[in-house]
Amino acid sequence: TPSLNIGKLLGKTAFHRSQTLGYRNGYAIVRRPTVGIGGDRLQFNQLSQAELDELASKAPVLTYGQPKQAPPADFIPAHVAFDKKVLKFDAYFQEDVPMSTEEQYRIRQVNIYYYLEDDSMSVIEPVVENSGIPQGKLIKRQRLAKNDRGDHYHWKDLNRGINITIYGKTFRVVDCDQFTQVFLESQGIELNPPEKMALDPYTELRKQPLRKYVTPSDFDQLKQFLTFDKQVLRFYAIWDDTDSMYGECRTYIIHYYLMDDTVEIREVHERNDGRDPFPLLMNRQRMPKVLVENAKNFPQCVLEISDQEVLEWYTAKDFIVGKSLTILGRTFFIYDCDPFTRRYYKEKFGITDLPCIDVNKQEPPPVKQELPPYNGFGLVEDSAQNCFALIPKAPKKDVIKMLVNDNKVLRYLAALESPIPEDKDRRFVFSYFLATDMISIFEPPVRNSGIIGGKYLGRTKVVKPYSTVDNPIYYGPSDFFIGAVIEVFGHRFIILDTDEYVLKYMESNAAQYSPEALASVQKHVRKLEAPASESESKQTEKDPGVQELEALIDTVQKQLKDHSCKDNIREAFQIYDKEASGYVDRDMFFKICESLNVPVDDSLVKELIRMCSHGEGKIDYYNFVRAFSN
Repeated sequence: TPSLNIGKLLGKTAFHRSQTLGYRNGYAIVRRPTVGIGGDRLQFNQLSQAELDELASKAPVLTYGQPKQAPPADFIPAHVAFDKKVLKFDAYFQEDVPMSTEEQYRIRQVNIYYYLEDDSMSVIEPVVENSGIPQGKLIKRQRLAKNDRGDHYHWKDLNRGINITIYGKTFRVVDCDQFTQVFLESQGIELNPPEKMALDPYTELRKQPLRKYVTPSDFDQLKQFLTFDKQVLRFYAIWDDTDSMYGECRTYIIHYYLMDDTVEIREVHERNDGRDPFPLLMNRQRMPKVLVENAKNFPQCVLEISDQEVLEWYTAKDFIVGKSLTILGRTFFIYDCDPFTRRYYKEKFGITDLPCIDVNKQEPPPVKQELPPYNGFGLVEDSAQNCFALIPKAPKKDVIKMLVNDNKVLRYLAALESPIPEDKDRRFVFSYFLATDMISIFEPPVRNSGIIGGKYLGRTKVVKPYSTVDNPIYYGPSDFFIGAVIEVFGHRFIILDTDEYVLKYMESNAAQYSPEALASVQKHVRKLEAPASESESKQTEKDPGVQELEALIDTVQKQLKDHSCKDNIREAFQIYDKEASGYVDRDMFFKICESLNVPVDDSLVKELIRMCSHGEGKIDYYNFVRAFSN
């Protein structure tokens, strides 16, 4: 067959053995080869039947040896295995009472504890309050002897329904707890059925109600004390003593004790009320309501009142919310009570509508502050400040208005309306200051008129006629126009003329003026700008001084046409003319001209100053300004 094998191997190039060890997921895995040398496929089961039988009958002892014995269990001591495991039995014992006529024996209930960790026992009697018997631990924890041979009690000796003797006392075991029952049954001990705990006859006798041999009276003070102990009616009352001198309305709390029908009155103190902190107005006591006839002169301040002197005492029915009652000479008005008192009156007397009265006095409405009548001195606003503060302050002013209208003055020429012939030719200059709404009146002096001119009215606000003192209405810019009648403190003035600045102001603030007032000023100014009429020319011819002044003004205007001092020259003089009189002192006149670079050294200007000069060292700057304004 070698030739046969060689023939099978012809044409084959791979003669290696198949791998029997592989790796999967990093672990080595043994696998059986499926092909042999040369790649011929092998049979699945390569073992013969004899080999399989040998493997089937092969024992593992020959391969792994004899099996090893399991290690013994760890030793656990009793104090660890049975730690805090205690058997509890309910028991009792009977004790003789030889020195008592009420009881012959006594039943005392105990608890027997058996500690499994060291087979010790203890007997404890539960403490009963006010029993008069020393109770607690009867037998401390120890191993108890069972007989004279020295044997001790074991948990196998304990059961329900048996008697055990400990130190000469026989205990009857009647029951055990659930843990004890489960433990004993798990150890194969059959438990007896539980028994009822024996009761002490004297204790049961004490639980029965006492036998009453005396019929109780209708009113029993002890019963009242036991029934109404710690039950108090609380009432809230006031004592109004405002009718007397230095009297006031004070608040009190009245306590009525139902247990003995006594009354107590407590004061209600508030913080910083200025009173001594006495808690009680009247100590707790019974209060007489009606005395007998013979007891009216009873010395109550020395002796205590007894039942013989009192015909009727105060009771709970006398304290009703919403009614007054007199106690020791004081009349108290009850306005409220607490919830317990309301429930008591509802259950006892059937009163369900006890009100809650509001006794707070309403504060009177604040007194309206009225200003005294105006006395005529100063302004109304300044006089009113004396009523608002001890140290009066200046009334508030409209600062914005004062800043905007600073140095803005409206001037008007007026005549006095008077039946006196000497007053018909008098002329007055009204100056209205827009910053403060004040008016000043100046009367230019006229020689040989017999009337001293000058300041007629200082700066002040002028009240319109027919206006009330409480609500004064002052004259405003809209009230001044040509033909208007201005009444100043009883004197009537008629506006005759205005300056050019008034027309400019009226046109820029046309909303403040009526169309008739604006038209009257415009018409009047146009007449002045028109050529002089024949009557004016005649008048000029009649007055050569005026004609000479007008000619000089025209000459100065032509000569100083382009001079730089013509701007704001009128406003410069008006600043120093506070009264708007049209005149300025000579020294002040030259200072203003020097500040504005006016050529005072010029011959024409000197002549103009001479013609504008007025007596008493004053200069009429109206005509002087005309030479520089155009």
